[in-house]
Amino acid sequence: MLTYKAMYKFLPDGIHGEVLDFPGVLTCAQSLAEARTLLSGALVDIAETYLLAGDALPLPNTELSDPEADLEEPIHLILQGSSYINVIPVPLAS
Repeated sequence: MLTYKAMYKFLPDGIHGEVLDFPGVLTCAQSLAEARTLLSGALVDIAETYLLAGDALPLPNTELSDPEADLEEPIHLILQGSSYINVIPVPLAS
């Protein structure tokens, strides 16, 4: 598990969310709950893109902060391993 830093800005037309120490991970939403959900999904999507391209993930930096943020909190990226299994159904003899 890697722990990055999420920040949120409360704007008149919604919430802006961004992962400060992972470039390109950002979202906007109408509520904080929705922004958190969308930001988590964006973090996973961008991390997968990095890995598929053979790039290293950015290292978390707890020192980063945005003075314009209304809220900063940890956001966790959990990587999971598994074996690829392809199940091929076998037709039953009639």
